[in-house]
Amino acid sequence: MPHDDSHDPTQLRSHRWFGPDDMRSFGHRSRLKGMGFDDIDYQNRPVIAILNTWSELNTCHSHFRDRADEVRRGILQSGGFPVEVPVMSLGEMMMKPTTMLYRNLLAMEVEEVLRCHPVDAAVLMGGCDKTVPAMLMGAISADIPSIFLPAGPMLKGRWKNETLGSGSDVWKYWDERVAGNLCDRDWNGIENCIARSAGTCMTMGTASTMACVTEAMGMSLGGAACVPAVFADHSRLATQTGRRAVQMAWQNLKPSDILTRQSIENAVVTSLAIGGSTNAIVHLIAIAGRLGVPLNLERFDELSRSTPVLGDLRPGGRFLMEDFYNAGGLPALLGRLSDLLDTQCMTVAGVSLGEQIESAEVIDDEVIRTRDNPVSPAGGTCLLTGNLAPNGCVIKSIAADPKLLSHRGPALVFDDYPQMKATLNDPDLDVTADSVLILRNAGPLGAPGFPEWGMLPIPKKLLQAGVRDMVRISDARMSGTSYGTCVLHIAPESAVGGPLALVETGDEIEIDVPNRRIHWHVSDDQIERRRAASPTVKPVPPRGYGHLYATHVTQADQGCDFDFLVGRSPGEEPGIH
Repeated sequence: MPHDDSHDPTQLRSHRWFGPDDMRSFGHRSRLKGMGFDDIDYQNRPVIAILNTWSELNTCHSHFRDRADEVRRGILQSGGFPVEVPVMSLGEMMMKPTTMLYRNLLAMEVEEVLRCHPVDAAVLMGGCDKTVPAMLMGAISADIPSIFLPAGPMLKGRWKNETLGSGSDVWKYWDERVAGNLCDRDWNGIENCIARSAGTCMTMGTASTMACVTEAMGMSLGGAACVPAVFADHSRLATQTGRRAVQMAWQNLKPSDILTRQSIENAVVTSLAIGGSTNAIVHLIAIAGRLGVPLNLERFDELSRSTPVLGDLRPGGRFLMEDFYNAGGLPALLGRLSDLLDTQCMTVAGVSLGEQIESAEVIDDEVIRTRDNPVSPAGGTCLLTGNLAPNGCVIKSIAADPKLLSHRGPALVFDDYPQMKATLNDPDLDVTADSVLILRNAGPLGAPGFPEWGMLPIPKKLLQAGVRDMVRISDARMSGTSYGTCVLHIAPESAVGGPLALVETGDEIEIDVPNRRIHWHVSDDQIERRRAASPTVKPVPPRGYGHLYATHVTQADQGCDFDFLVGRSPGEEPGIH
């Protein structure tokens, strides 16, 4: 592609590596030539890094080898120099105890990879739950022009005459199997077809939620969030993203030019309107923290009270991401919410959010509801506070049994996940449908890593009796594909001495979602006596990344970022000596 004389290549960041007539630049150029590149490949062209989280242990990203080549094609079409750089892949299904333990590690890697290399702009290739916030957090801190390419959801699953949604239907049919209502052959049949293609979960789980909030924040191209992973449209999206990355490099359009308090609040409203994952709360607080933008649970709840749920999407609704895409996708939904958004916010496309959504059309009013026929008029996700959660906790109310949103019952306490797993299905377990299941030591430090254990299984004896939901409370997270009356993210967590550490089986616990209240019916004097008898020892591994994590991770209500990375923190540019 001929060089555009309106662009000044000496202003490119990579020019400092390749442009000067000195020994260091000679070395840089000669090593490129050692890989088979010629002067024309990189001279006077922006260097575009393709940060690829492909891995054979990350099923959501199994198509990323092809997509990276398609991004490369777009970069070349626009006269850029593409360089693919692999970064850590966080595969939700395979990593234990949880990918959340490593979100901040990937964020640090993305930040440092961008900062230390001759990169003028980056395409961030992610999709599986924690890859999205991690890559955004790192790009924000490096503050180099960056555009996100989401992996896209997989195709709808199909078993017999049932449409399956990954995650959500796993829980549903597992309960039936435990209850004795599903044979091994049918269970195996579901296993063979519930994950039908490459891509992320096709429910409105964390992956799709984060793809949608990324688009709403302006960090991906319009319509990118909902394109199914294996559609030809997704290949074209990859190429379009590569082309746009080159333009962003010339414009020096950085995350700091796009992301503001208003764009973050657009993301919060979007997450609420699609019935998104509770995990988005933790990630958006962390993203806002990197920007130096104040965002707390109270603001989430304030916006929740005024934001209708328009996306009729599992697990809080009926449909799947492929249906959402066919119905008009996120731009169409945002068009119905434009009065609740700051439509002047800039996007990576170089236009405002309002311009990006102005021509969007809703194709199916069942999938994307009208304002006068919402899934819920407000409150898809709610903040609760009280003496059990002084710093707050959350519940996805649209995915809960409405009868349980005001409930009081006796606690059944499990000290940790192994104890719960070992005893939950004991036929002699003293539990009823009114019991409140409590899991502790499952938070950021206690597990460690804040795993998705918050949808505690219902005891077998209750499943056999027909119970399919009950109140469950923990300092854990919950998969975005999960459902049920699950109170999550209790802060502070039990492992650092939060009140959850002192609850005993038999204590009365009350939740009152309409009034945003959670209460532990134990006197203050009794709480203090228990605290004095059970001093807390914070768990800190002796070495390695685990030690770094335990020493510096913040609590759920603060986003679980590392304390030393919060705030606007672009480091000094590396010196070229």
